[in-house]
Amino acid sequence: MSWFESFVLGLVQGLTEFLPISSSAHLRLAAAFAGWHDPGAAFTAITQIGTEAAVLIYFRKDIARILSAWFRSLFNASMRSDHDAKMGWLVIIGSLPIGVLGLAFKDQIEGPFRDLRLIATTLIVLGIILGVADRLAARDETGGKHRAIKERKTLKELGVKDGLIFGFCQAMALVPGVSRSGATISGGLLMGYTREAAARYSFLLAVPAVLASGVFELKDAGEGHVSWPPTIFATIIAFVVGYAVIAWFMKFITTKSFMPFVIYRVVLGILLFALIGAGVLSPHAGESAG
Repeated sequence: MSWFESFVLGLVQGLTEFLPISSSAHLRLAAAFAGWHDPGAAFTAITQIGTEAAVLIYFRKDIARILSAWFRSLFNASMRSDHDAKMGWLVIIGSLPIGVLGLAFKDQIEGPFRDLRLIATTLIVLGIILGVADRLAARDETGGKHRAIKERKTLKELGVKDGLIFGFCQAMALVPGVSRSGATISGGLLMGYTREAAARYSFLLAVPAVLASGVFELKDAGEGHVSWPPTIFATIIAFVVGYAVIAWFMKFITTKSFMPFVIYRVVLGILLFALIGAGVLSPHAGESAG
């Protein structure tokens, strides 16, 4: 991998990690369209450490408060009813599905799941689900001529059941094209949470899963055509760009609809199918070389 490739892929990772459009799919597609080797699951997982570092810094006050309350609740029974202490446990519980399924389907994640036809399908399907969830949220928030405004849930109402559902939604992102934030935010909106609450828990839930995945994949870094220096460079680029994107996205979702992302996902999925059907793009582009 050249330095230019690592710069572009780091930029793509940073730009797409927090948007509901799938960073893993875009890394795969960037390589396929450019005629580069598929960077692989290990490169993707390690560069995601950069974007999760951006989450740690952006939400540093929330994370520090949650960790402090959670640790104190281990030794102080009175702290166990504290909202932040509960959030600590809910993040742990919500991380279980992706941990178990990630290990169980590791070979598929690194192989068949990277087929561009599957990526095109998941882009379209999750895009439609996100669109439906967004419309339901908008209807509750604005009401209508014959419908009163409906109050949506906040994170203070999050319990074990919903935490696990969020977790299973996040686990769907093991398939490139689904999108970690897209799946968890869609799940949150369908369960009746506000956009801000769904996005905030989505980002907090991703921290242990992504960091664990990145550390687990460290042993495979430097294999094949991807060496350590470009991987580290891409991770740094992903961190810088990712921080800017998360700051913008958290402001965006408070007043805007997810429909631009829905349209983008569906159009990109259809375009992929068209290019593959026309023989312009192979569904396994770059895989054999990678």
